[in-house]
Amino acid sequence: MRLTAFTDYGLRALQRLAGEPDRLFTTDEIAREFVISRHHLVKVIRELADAGFIRTLRGAGGGFRLARPAEEISLGAVVRQLEARHAMVECFRADGGACVLTPSCRLKGKLAAAAEVFLSELDKTSLAECAYLPPSSRRRRPALQDRAA
Repeated sequence: MRLTAFTDYGLRALQRLAGEPDRLFTTDEIAREFVISRHHLVKVIRELADAGFIRTLRGAGGGFRLARPAEEISLGAVVRQLEARHAMVECFRADGGACVLTPSCRLKGKLAAAAEVFLSELDKTSLAECAYLPPSSRRRRPALQDRAA
């Protein structure tokens, strides 16, 4: 299964917020750090806020942060939300698409089952488990020779 860039950007932004949950971030800051389109990221942030994953604060000194603890956000919930508008295949669209195989297709059920297994696996992982700190914030791991014997 391939995720859209929209979902990829959303997951990256959430991972970054989870790395420093008490800090406010701006769209410009996240876009620069991950070298992604600010314009596209603005749409992602709006969707994450509408879905209740992040809280936004307007005005000078504003930005966004997680709306609830990262331990309470499953990756499956995020992916379901951000991928909801994109059908995996044409026949999964709300209007059923125009696939001529639909009336007797034996693949659709298998694809739906595979997608559910994929999402169920992501449900087992919290955002906290994937929190991201920028390299400058990570603690240096002591070299083997620095450790006490």
